[in-house]
Amino acid sequence: MDLWCSSTEVDEEYEKLVMRMNPPRVTIDNSSSRTATLVKVESANKQGSLLEVVQVLTDLNLTITRAYISSDGEWFMDVFHVVDQDGNKLSDVEVIDRIQQSLGTRAFGIWPLRRSVGVQAATEHTVIELIGRDRPGVLSEIFAVLADLKCNVVASEVWTHKSRMASVVYVTDEVTGLPIDDPDRLSKIKQLLSYVLKGNHDRRSANTVVSMGGTHTERRLHQMMYADRDYDREDVDGMLGDTGSDRSKPFVAVENCAEKGYSVVNIWCKDRPKLLFDTVCTLTDMQYVVFHGTVIAEGPEANQEYFIRHMDGSPVSSEAERQRLIHCLEAAIERRSSEGLRLELCSEDRMGLLSDVTRIFRENGLSVTRAEVATRGSQAMNVFYVTDASGYPVNTQTVEAVRSEIGLTILHVKDDVYSKSPPQESGLFSLGTLFRSRSEKFLFNLGLIKSCS
Repeated sequence: MDLWCSSTEVDEEYEKLVMRMNPPRVTIDNSSSRTATLVKVESANKQGSLLEVVQVLTDLNLTITRAYISSDGEWFMDVFHVVDQDGNKLSDVEVIDRIQQSLGTRAFGIWPLRRSVGVQAATEHTVIELIGRDRPGVLSEIFAVLADLKCNVVASEVWTHKSRMASVVYVTDEVTGLPIDDPDRLSKIKQLLSYVLKGNHDRRSANTVVSMGGTHTERRLHQMMYADRDYDREDVDGMLGDTGSDRSKPFVAVENCAEKGYSVVNIWCKDRPKLLFDTVCTLTDMQYVVFHGTVIAEGPEANQEYFIRHMDGSPVSSEAERQRLIHCLEAAIERRSSEGLRLELCSEDRMGLLSDVTRIFRENGLSVTRAEVATRGSQAMNVFYVTDASGYPVNTQTVEAVRSEIGLTILHVKDDVYSKSPPQESGLFSLGTLFRSRSEKFLFNLGLIKSCS
């Protein structure tokens, strides 16, 4: 019998043993704060634990207004102040139970990574990943090809950033409703979508992947754009390059704290949903470990502070690495920023619906900067952020013409788009505050000592 096994396998088995001996403990506290529910998570530490917790809370559509992170050594303790979509403390027993199930002892450290955009399980669908040059009408062409190939789009998410477009699309066969697994058909789908992406300008960097994979959709989009090096690109042809985005660019600082052996990341930017997930996801996928952190997002702006090291225990070691980390975090924040007017479409789902809607957008000169497509039962629940073809706000006449063509009771305009005005200079940020002792602050934040004020 061959008893040899690799060090990686030994580490994985040891990690599983530790997690089973010390399963996560989750406390839902509705009494300590007047404005938020406190979710406290304690567990044996492992790479990616923080991201998994944040991902679960985010996927439940909860807003994290504050977070205190401490994970030195083999144990971590995280405290999250969360509210529901209406800004209220959690009162829904079902939501509280789902938090306990996803993060507590029943999970045994195997937390869910797949739920996003209304997809129940990736194995129920064929997954298509697309990345290429963004241009007006490209989304319309993609959905038209899929409709022509008898593919039913169950869900999709589309991001654009610095003239690049990335999308994850979940499809089934139009007739059977099952995943598409015929090799010849999959090859044809990939070939035709590649033609659409490459066009006349992007023959080398466009890419199409068809799989049955189950990676969390939003994390996968970050990974795709990171691999595409969108953080290192400039806008081309002026697309979305002159809309004032530079004025509202996030502020990211990275400094080394020599006496503690950490690198300290400090982020100031306008707050928005899922901001914490985006920054933690990027740090995790870049192989950094967050040992301590504080997040405050109770107003229009958010401040995130992280004490990080590489997985090998070393801090950021060069100016080039520091600049790369800054650019990657800036890109992670900007990818999901809501550029454009928010349009919500709710209707009975049917084959070709997305192809028809995005065609009407294109014919009226609208460009989709971000999209979230979901199917719930027989209903299509879709959100589009649109600008004109040059990246500027859409005029009222165009919007009403599009709504009249699609249906006034089907397509609705939502004016809760985040302002593009730059953050006010409040004077709250100082590099000198980065290196003060954290022990008393963390004990207070975790509720273990009381304020003397």
